[in-house]
Amino acid sequence: MSLMPSMIELLARARVDLRMGLPVVLIEEGQAALAIAAESLSQERLKDMQALGEVTLALTARRAETLKARAYDGDTARIRLPEVATLDWIQAIADPADDLNAPMKGPLISAREGSAALHRLAIALVKSARLLPAALLVPLKGTGAQFATDHGLTLLPQAAAEPLMSQSSPLHAVAAARLPIQAAEAGRLHIFRPEDGAEEHYAIEIGRPDRSKPVLARLHSACFTGDVLGSLKCDCGPQLNAALAQMGTQGSGVLLYLNQEGRGIGLANKMRAYSLQDQGFDTVEANHRLGFEDDERDFQLGSAILKELGFSQVRLLTNNPNKIAMMEKTGIKVAERVELKVGENAFNAQYLATKAAKSGHML
Repeated sequence: MSLMPSMIELLARARVDLRMGLPVVLIEEGQAALAIAAESLSQERLKDMQALGEVTLALTARRAETLKARAYDGDTARIRLPEVATLDWIQAIADPADDLNAPMKGPLISAREGSAALHRLAIALVKSARLLPAALLVPLKGTGAQFATDHGLTLLPQAAAEPLMSQSSPLHAVAAARLPIQAAEAGRLHIFRPEDGAEEHYAIEIGRPDRSKPVLARLHSACFTGDVLGSLKCDCGPQLNAALAQMGTQGSGVLLYLNQEGRGIGLANKMRAYSLQDQGFDTVEANHRLGFEDDERDFQLGSAILKELGFSQVRLLTNNPNKIAMMEKTGIKVAERVELKVGENAFNAQYLATKAAKSGHML
């Protein structure tokens, strides 16, 4: 029946549930678990989960490394929750804000028997909800379907959900209109909406680019602090303005504005990373302490938008070799890399140096 939610729609529902502190039910080959985000956990729901059985805290291997905990499952660690664990203790394990003040949080005992598939899915879900990558899980008796029905909870089969978590959601053009901007009066803004209910992404088209030739293009990730507030901690705002100015000068181009704040971890987690940088960690180290990878963005979104607009070749304004590799891999020919070295100042010099040294940026 078409009125029933699809798996993509159930995943979108699950993200909202987790952000609000509501658990979801995950199932895999006869196993079932109740999962909830550590960040949005309440005392009442912690008590209810502990009453159901042995609770484990799923962390990424990055966060586990900081905590000196064993990650027996490769990219995932399953920490056995002590019976006396408090809400504050759990959230201190998930959030590195006070790591330097209270570095000894253990002993942390990692589980190594059984499957970690549901724990891995739970982490992917809370990441996609832009929460700290930590989740509590407790096994459920039976298939879990009845528990989900009885409690009105979202039910996600691992076999159907996990493949969708690792794919780019299809994008659809929903609106476009003429938009004269400071860089060029001949501007046009296109809005693209993903099927999974996530943030919309934009394309700013300057002039009338010839679809048969390489277009001057930039993939620009949203940066509220840099693009809007003029932050000096990064070079995002100057890059945005310089790219649009160059397109305006040349008379054509397309800038893809992707809503992937903080390299894909969201604005709240980006501020957490900034706070860690104030403690002396560089941008990569801060991400790792939070439990994220260096860069969590999905650049395939940019390739999909370019194809939707009719472009197959680009002159790419970038210093990031990963963007070039992604374009080529997804069928967009990079005819030329156009460097974009702007915005360095006393506040972001070390940040830019770290991007060059650890992320391979051509600066």
